[in-house]
Amino acid sequence: MKILISALFLMLLLPVLSIAQEANYDETKVPEFKLPDPLTTFNGKKVKSVKQWEKKRRPELLQFFTENVYGAVPGELKIHDINVVEESANALNGKAKRKQVTLTFKKDAKELDFTILMYTPKTEEKVPLFLGYNFYGNHTITEDVNVQISSAWVRDNPSFGIVNNQLTEQSRGVRTNRWALEKIIDAGYGLAVIFYCEVDPDKDDMTDGVHPFFYVDDQQQPANNEWGAISTWAWGLSRALDYFEQDADVDASKVIVFGHSRLGKTSLWAGATDQRFAGAISNDSGCGGAALSKRCFGETVARINRSFPHWFCGNFKNYSNNEQALLVDQHELIALLAPRPVYVASAEEDRWADPKGEFLSALYASPVFELYGKTGITQQEMPEVNHPIQSTVSYHIRTGVHDVTDYDWEQYIRWADNFIK
Repeated sequence: MKILISALFLMLLLPVLSIAQEANYDETKVPEFKLPDPLTTFNGKKVKSVKQWEKKRRPELLQFFTENVYGAVPGELKIHDINVVEESANALNGKAKRKQVTLTFKKDAKELDFTILMYTPKTEEKVPLFLGYNFYGNHTITEDVNVQISSAWVRDNPSFGIVNNQLTEQSRGVRTNRWALEKIIDAGYGLAVIFYCEVDPDKDDMTDGVHPFFYVDDQQQPANNEWGAISTWAWGLSRALDYFEQDADVDASKVIVFGHSRLGKTSLWAGATDQRFAGAISNDSGCGGAALSKRCFGETVARINRSFPHWFCGNFKNYSNNEQALLVDQHELIALLAPRPVYVASAEEDRWADPKGEFLSALYASPVFELYGKTGITQQEMPEVNHPIQSTVSYHIRTGVHDVTDYDWEQYIRWADNFIK
């Protein structure tokens, strides 16, 4: 009888839970909230100089995000081997150089490899570079038959030629639409991509990827303040940058980290934690990326922690349905990139990622950039669709859905020309 009553109660409760879990797309239902001031320390002191920002405020913000949102990298793991597995001086019909480089990491009996696919303009000069992860393998960003297919685990998607969690030849070139490769090369930039699942498979299982390299005794998952997947992917981008510092084709002082969606969250965190990156681009990164958490619009902290419990550190779950308790918000993540250029981009139909919340983050991060004498977002209202704001802190919202388009890349290239190249 008790079991029957419990089951009946659960059936009655499910519709309520379902309604509670629906995303809010109504601005009138955004809760009242007060954003923390990026230029006021946790103990209430005003930050009035770059020195105060760098010595006090930036470190405490970085520490809070590390311990309570993304998680700390629990140790150091350097590149063990670098292997150029393929290269050509005549890629893209002779206009570019191509190189495929595998980085190997070893510790005790464990080994991890990931491969960087690079295209650079045909020049003897070192070039600036866009670096980013892809979702389905390096070979999916181009129809170039010379690009190797990864054997790493990836979630099934038969329409993309992914069967039994493995990539197949049918998946070659299925994501060329997201990478304006020839436009990037023609503009004088290189492009380097990595299949993100080679660094850490995107599943709620912390026994694979690089996590076990740092486990002690019978540990099976990171501690609550240690790295989730986003922090792990950011770690991988930094190791790629370690390699670029040795590559004769790349100007390692001008590497721009780029990411879309969950990988846009990653690009912001990589830029915040590794100040060697010259700039960062967040494309439709949403909750846990550029969007303000306290707005509770579109995807929320509770929803993202439930759907993707492995992305953030365990401590972030303390803020599920409790965003107002956060001592920080995502505008302060963007502020951690100052004074380096940062670009936040949204899509009009991507309400799940809260375009307004992304714009407001860029706006409210701007005072930190202004502390350095840089130009942030100066207008209080969102720009019209397809009317970019270009400055050290840049923003646009374009027509369309959650995606990366040629329009996006055209803006990123123009921004990089003005503020990085």
